[in-house]
Amino acid sequence: MSLDTLAPPAIDVEVATAPAPIAAPVPRRSRRLLAAARRPGVVLATVWLLLIAVAAFVPRLLTSVDPLATNPKSKLQSPSWSHLFGTDQLGRDLFSRTVHGTELTLRTALLAVVIGLVVGTLIGLVAGFVGGWLDDLLMRLVDVLLAIPALLLSLALITALGFGAFNVGLAVGLVNIAGCARIMRAEVLRVRESVYVEAAHTGGSSWLRVLYRHVLPNSTGPVLVLATLQFGVAILTVSALSFLGYGTQPPTPEWGSLVASGRDFLRTAWWLTTMPGITVAVTVLAVNRVAHGLDRRSGS
Repeated sequence: MSLDTLAPPAIDVEVATAPAPIAAPVPRRSRRLLAAARRPGVVLATVWLLLIAVAAFVPRLLTSVDPLATNPKSKLQSPSWSHLFGTDQLGRDLFSRTVHGTELTLRTALLAVVIGLVVGTLIGLVAGFVGGWLDDLLMRLVDVLLAIPALLLSLALITALGFGAFNVGLAVGLVNIAGCARIMRAEVLRVRESVYVEAAHTGGSSWLRVLYRHVLPNSTGPVLVLATLQFGVAILTVSALSFLGYGTQPPTPEWGSLVASGRDFLRTAWWLTTMPGITVAVTVLAVNRVAHGLDRRSGS
């Protein structure tokens, strides 16, 4: 008899393994903070736009200096702690004038965006939902607007309407109608073929109820993103028209007119055009960054 036969049989012993720890769910607020930390550009753009909103609605929180007060003894001073943006040729504080010019510039740009959004949405909604000859007629008018350069068309409209901030906003808004109309029409054509729209028609709902309850709410997302992008373009266009002298006349501060007033002092006082110009550029870039973030969020 061998020794192997005398050995006790092997016993299989199952080693108990501890279950893997379950990660605790991350709170919704923490997820938002983590998402924001991964996109610092959006955070910085939002902070800048909040400062711009404060400057537009409550400028006294940023500066207490009168933007129209002149002081010939301190004219053409370079940027310092006492004058963050320097002073102009009349001794006026350029930072105060830039802050107080925010309201007029943003109000004009907002008027332009609202006009383009409302009128363009109505045109695209009717053209896409009704179709037929009305669709062809409205879209040919939109094509005519798109065929003309935006700035040239704005100049022609201002020449016909007259100078002033309201007329500038109206002219820029009429130019923005075409883009909103085309995007809205495309979305309406997509939503119109959806199952829930056909079910609403089958259930006996009127076309007006279907348009208001189903088509319009599900078509406005891309149009609102486009309106946010157009807000940045409207700020740039309004500033350009103000630079050319079509906006509010001096001494009322406006971003474009501030840049224009310093073009004769580029060699001796660079800050007169640089500081308001940087403000316009950073604001437009911030609006575009936020709009791209909204576009990415709506598409996801």
